[in-house]
Amino acid sequence: MTYIIAEPCIDLLDRACIDVCPVDCIYEAEEHSMLLINPEECIDCAACEPVCPVTAIFAEDDVPADWDKFTDLNYEYFGQKR
Repeated sequence: MTYIIAEPCIDLLDRACIDVCPVDCIYEAEEHSMLLINPEECIDCAACEPVCPVTAIFAEDDVPADWDKFTDLNYEYFGQKR
């Protein structure tokens, strides 16, 4: 399992999650105006989730149904399949 960044991050790009990530798996996706987590690099430590000021980060299984497309985006951006 991985963590997913969803819609509230769009155009915000608060980098607190990047600062706390112990494996540097969070990247800026300029073309999407948001940050994304590389699912292959994420170690599921959850350090990023509590520091997000807009509650945009979720465990993959907890992403709200309305934002499910962001799970696909996080995988596809890094050339991976869900």
